[in-house]
Amino acid sequence: MVLLLKLLFPWLQLEVWAFDEHRLGLKPIRRRVWALRGKTPLAQERPRYRWLYVYAFVRPGTGESEYWLLPSVSTEAFNLVLSSFAQLSRAGEGKLVLLVLDRAGWHTSRQTRVPEGVGLCFLPPYSPELQPVERTWGLIDGVVANGQVEDEEALWSKVEARCAYLQTQPALVQSYTLFHWWPMGC
Repeated sequence: MVLLLKLLFPWLQLEVWAFDEHRLGLKPIRRRVWALRGKTPLAQERPRYRWLYVYAFVRPGTGESEYWLLPSVSTEAFNLVLSSFAQLSRAGEGKLVLLVLDRAGWHTSRQTRVPEGVGLCFLPPYSPELQPVERTWGLIDGVVANGQVEDEEALWSKVEARCAYLQTQPALVQSYTLFHWWPMGC
């Protein structure tokens, strides 16, 4: 598809990004840890069910990434994030941003408004292994894994700090998201 777009519209600057959402909350995330033989590591938990959603745009070819934190997922939230991303990436006349994403209901809704200069390319159903952004969620989950987050504000600040850090580490993001089949130079 990328090659076809480049052949048909050689004057267009083309960027290929991937997009996905991820839910994080006050429910604990457990991971394996090293411990002495015979000792059981302890992780304090106080499960609560309040959530925040990380909306992530990643450009695997360069490692660039942009993140939005919102309290819910919906068509309205997706439209808001999509229009903000279009402005940030300067999509429009002379530049096409092709966005690879899954088929979540709010992505394919009739109320979804796609900004000028942005094209949506949907992945096949039930194929998260093809979504480059899926591989970055472990990097974000790491700030709350095996720990206790006191409240929503602490969760938001930890996740916000991690997302800000990842934006400054394009080589790290690229190493997690650049699949061998991803179109280079976009």
